[in-house]
Amino acid sequence: MNYFKIFYLSINNRHILRLISIAIIIFFFNTIFTNLVCGQTEVMAWGNLTGIRVEGQLMEFESSLRVVEKGWLNYNATGREKQMPKYDREGLKQSVITKIGNISFSQVVEDRSKGSAFISIKATAEADTLVQGVFFCIDLPEKNYSRADVRFINGSLAGKSKSTLESISPTNNSIPYKIKSKGFIIESEKRHLEIDFSVNCSVYIRKEPGENHGTQIYIELLGQKLKKGQQSEITFTITAGGEIDKSPVDIVLNSQNPGRKFVGLGGNFRLQNPKTDPPVIQYCLDNMRVAWSRVEMPWNLWQPEENTSPIEAARAGNLNPRVHAAMMMAQMLTASGIPVIISDWSAPGWAILGDPRDAFRNRSRGIYGYQLNPEKMVKIYQSIGDYLVFLKDNYGVEAAMFSFNESDLGINVRHTGKEHAEFIKGLGSHLASRGLSTKLLLGDNSDATTFDFIIPALNDPETHKYIGAVSFHSWRGCTDETLKKWAGAAKQLNLPLIVGEGSTDAAAWNYPEIFSEQTFAFYEINLYIRILAICQPLSILQWQLTADYSLLTGEGIFGTSGPLHPTQRFWNLKQLSSNPVDAFAIPLTCNKEEINCAAFGNRSRGEYAVHIVNNGADRQAVVKGIPADVSMMEVYVTDNLLGMEKLGDVKVIDGTVGFLLHRTSFTTLISKKQ
Repeated sequence: MNYFKIFYLSINNRHILRLISIAIIIFFFNTIFTNLVCGQTEVMAWGNLTGIRVEGQLMEFESSLRVVEKGWLNYNATGREKQMPKYDREGLKQSVITKIGNISFSQVVEDRSKGSAFISIKATAEADTLVQGVFFCIDLPEKNYSRADVRFINGSLAGKSKSTLESISPTNNSIPYKIKSKGFIIESEKRHLEIDFSVNCSVYIRKEPGENHGTQIYIELLGQKLKKGQQSEITFTITAGGEIDKSPVDIVLNSQNPGRKFVGLGGNFRLQNPKTDPPVIQYCLDNMRVAWSRVEMPWNLWQPEENTSPIEAARAGNLNPRVHAAMMMAQMLTASGIPVIISDWSAPGWAILGDPRDAFRNRSRGIYGYQLNPEKMVKIYQSIGDYLVFLKDNYGVEAAMFSFNESDLGINVRHTGKEHAEFIKGLGSHLASRGLSTKLLLGDNSDATTFDFIIPALNDPETHKYIGAVSFHSWRGCTDETLKKWAGAAKQLNLPLIVGEGSTDAAAWNYPEIFSEQTFAFYEINLYIRILAICQPLSILQWQLTADYSLLTGEGIFGTSGPLHPTQRFWNLKQLSSNPVDAFAIPLTCNKEEINCAAFGNRSRGEYAVHIVNNGADRQAVVKGIPADVSMMEVYVTDNLLGMEKLGDVKVIDGTVGFLLHRTSFTTLISKKQ
């Protein structure tokens, strides 16, 4: 395999030596760790497998552990933010310990030969329990397996050793088809999946309702009447294969019709770890261009007592150390030319209804946060205004914008959509009266899914003069349709869109080893490129550029040792941050749905970048429509072996450039100055 063949290369001897060195490294890893490169099993931190990669191509399916209620009426399954799992990796083994109700699970997934994984699952009843059963479930996607044949090993379905999934009817869900078997083989036109069990197991087949749902195959781990301490341990071998799509990728830019400005990647700087935050922050600022920032306002510590002047207390030397640290953080960022958003996570007791502890103690009932006291709004505006004035006068920082963090949910101040609109008008007017240019964020929502929260303010013209940008957080639900709503809101107001917190898993701090996994890094950069292409935001603010959700490891971060060093996530974001300054989105088309891409350009400076995430195998790519003033582009690649490695320069001929797109990689083309 000529891993680094790039069409129209123009490279000097230094580049040749670098490519040879990289090729030797990759040959070593391909030889010693073949399955990591060619057959990597994707394991989510909560235990679900999403498929097995073969030569970069994801052979999709999704596994889960499920506890099914009597009569098959309902079930609880492993999933993101549903349990409190513990994730770990040791070499080729990934392990997850988790719990559903009274059932605890220990699951180990080990990569074996190409396209193959060995899975061991131990299920234990921690109390007497009556259920329909405890299962390892495989969900087969409709798009790949709707007409697949299924053949059971040492078993049969309705007296037949071979059947089709198409023949399974959803009407049997309450009494699903049952087979006793040692495994099964499923084959469709383009996919092959085989699962072998260590022992004969009861297998059930269902077709559950829901959009894009396929067929579910339940493999029984424990039966119905469970006694405390009862357990089972079963092993499986899963082998996946199928058609590897290596057909060429065609990307066409429309540089004559630029979109909205992207100033670059930003970051959150909420200080939480006094020992490990400073070196991580400094490393990120020293090694990555940061375009925007978001810093905490510890409001509960700024004015803990209602009838005091926080400014006078601060001037008298009684400024809380955490408040001082937050203001110093804002000052350091401002001194570096980075605009600052001030966001608040807390409120003093005098400013709310109820008790500050309500923010946490009612979450088991689905109630988050606390409401502001409507009778104290004038004092609330004054207190927040005092903070922003003191920050400006004493630290030289005039905040670009202010927000309550995730007030749609209540982390920790909770608003209704109407209250959010009224607050924007009230605080906005107060800040303007004090001579501050600080505007408010519309939204700063916990998720893209809660779009309706911003509608009252969006439809109230009186709020618009106080809004600086529209904002959401990218943790959940970023479908194309939902992202288009946020882009539409920003265009309606003719204001920027900012992703106030960028990443993919809000619960990941519970299982921090996942931050070093290729799968986590890959999902994150895929999401960012999709957001950039669909929403055209001003900036995406990474959560965080501190030791919390860190892009770095070592020096005690989440218990890791050794010197501070970057993970694949860092290289992904450094590569994205290499985008030209103040570039405009360039619309594009791509002929492959497994490719995510976005392009940007600053025509006045002749600077352009094309970002491409390849979710599949090695393949040739052609980018067309490159502006005529670009004659050469640099190629940078980040994957599980390369960290923003420059692989050479490619010539642009008649606005077209061709190159090799590496499997499961993030590639960026940057115009080269002549």
